[in-house]
Order: sequence, then structure tokens, then C-alpha cells
Amino acid sequence: MTGSLTGLTSPARAATLLVIAALAAGIAGIVVSGMTGTEQAGFLQVAGIAYRRAWGIEYIAGAERIISELRLPRAVLALVVGAALALAGCVLQAVVRNPLADSSVLGGTAGAGLGAVAAIAFLPGALTVLIPAGAFLGAALGFGLTIAIATAGGGFSPLKLILSGIATSYLLSALTQYALARAGDDRKLRSAIFWQMGSVTGAQWRDLSLPLLVLVAGMAYVLIRARRLDHLAFGDLTARSLGLHPDLLRTELVLACAVIVGVCVAAAGGIGFVSLVVPHICRLVVGTAHSRLLPASTALGGAFLVWADIAARVAARPSELPIGVVTALAGGTAFAILLITRTKEEP
Repeated sequence: MTGSLTGLTSPARAATLLVIAALAAGIAGIVVSGMTGTEQAGFLQVAGIAYRRAWGIEYIAGAERIISELRLPRAVLALVVGAALALAGCVLQAVVRNPLADSSVLGGTAGAGLGAVAAIAFLPGALTVLIPAGAFLGAALGFGLTIAIATAGGGFSPLKLILSGIATSYLLSALTQYALARAGDDRKLRSAIFWQMGSVTGAQWRDLSLPLLVLVAGMAYVLIRARRLDHLAFGDLTARSLGLHPDLLRTELVLACAVIVGVCVAAAGGIGFVSLVVPHICRLVVGTAHSRLLPASTALGGAFLVWADIAARVAARPSELPIGVVTALAGGTAFAILLITRTKEEP
């Protein structure tokens, strides 16, 4: 389906409405996240705290610091990470010409999981900073190994890239299981498993700088190449006929996605389904043109993860679920509904 979902409005108008609605939902989610918790807070109170924090006004009463320093940073991090993951998924689906592709297909998620679990299991009393550092290095290893296998022997086709990613993911996942088996004690094992399922718990304002920078830079980079992504999605022959070098462009885009995914997984752990389901839903609404699809996916991905974090916090009070559990449940359900609907529409 190449047009908008409803057919009642142009794809450009549908994209504009979707971006506006997603941004509004994301902002509302940040405020609701600030209101949610054992310390009750009203809408205006949270909005006031967010305003003062945004403008650098330091005076915040003691009780309000829970909202300012604990709840709001995690909500904003969820927004940024969700947006970045959806952006990377949208690009990867164009690169491999497969709407079912996401970061996990190309070995990035498996590599990040290996790096983080290895840091938890084998570094005695690992500092908090070593875990995201290990995740980033692991993600770089996963994407690098996938590219190395895909380019071995010449050629860099989408099918070869997917198969290389699957092989890399299985290899790194096996090493991750070995690291889990050698974790040494139950505390490390629980910590590693919880990290693999994703969480923005404990996020601080200083944790936002790198993910936000990567999101802004990555968005600018891929938007400039939106037309090239359209050409690449139609196949290498079409791209070459228009003067592009598909293998070089594909390598550039995969490396850009590797940086985005590596930073996101390092900041929030292994969060699945955002990079798979969100671009797929947006494609049904706004069409396949990446000048519309990229902003729509980014906005919706951010809003989706903010509300997923809220659900993770309230579903199992007084404890909380890993955010990856919520995204998998919501994403898997939405994807199944889309699949059933599309199957009924086909003759």
C-alpha cells in the first residue's frame, strides 16, 4: 500500500497531522509521567516544574526534586530513545528493502546485549558508566561484523546483508548466553537480564546529551538523503540509473544507524519492536516517501516509548516492568492486527 491509509486526505497532509498528534502525545506523556508515582503531583505543578527546569531556574522545592530529577529525565530519555530507534528502523527498512527489518536484524541489538552483559558479568563491581560503554562497543562490533560478512567476496546486496545480520545475531546471542551462564551470582544475573529487556529507570539529565545529539544529527543526515532512500528502496538498478552508488550509500546508512542504535541501547538497554512496528504503521498512514515517513516515524516512536514507560511503571505497582516487555506486548499485538487486516484485504 503506497498511499495514505484512509485515502480521504493527501499523504502530505496525513504526515503533518500525524507528526503534530504524535508530538502532542509525547509532550502530554512527559507531563503524565511527572504526575505518576508515589508522590502525587498535579498537571499544573508538573508543567511548572518542567518550565523552570527547561529555562534553568534552579529553585525547586525539596518534594518537587523527585519530579524534576527522577521522573522528567526518564520521560525525556524515553522520548529521545524511542524517536531515534524508530528513525533507525525506518532507514534500515529502506536499506534492505524489507518492511520487517529493524536494528536486531543487523546484529546491533545482539552486539549491545553482549557488551553490556559481559561488563556486568566479568568486571568486578563494574561502574555504571562501563555498562553503557560496553553496550555501545558491542553494538559497533555487531554492525561491523555484519558489514564485514556481507561485503566478503564482493557485493553488498540487501539479501546478503540480512543473512549476514542473522548469522551475526545468532553468534553474538550465543556468546551472551555464555556470559550469563558465567555471571557468578544471582544479583549479576538479574541485573544482566533486566538490562537486556530495557529500562530508563535512573535516567539523569546528563544522560540526555549524547542521545539527543545523535538523534538531531541522525535526523538531519537522513533527511538530506530522503530522496536517495526512495531510489534505493526501488532497487539497485533504479538507483544506479539515477547516478547513485547503492553499495556506498547502503554502507553509509548502515554505519549511521549503527551509531544511533549503539547510543540508544547504551542509554536504555535492549528495547524491541519500536524500530520494527512504528515505521510500518507510519508507512500505512503517510505513504512510502521518506521525506514524510522519516519525521512521522521519529515523532510517533518518541510518543510510543514515553507512554510505554508509563505503562511499565503502573502495571506492576509498587515495582515496575522492564520497558521492553511493554513494547513487545504492544508492538507484537499491533503487528499481528496489521498482519491479519492486510491478509484479509488481499485476494
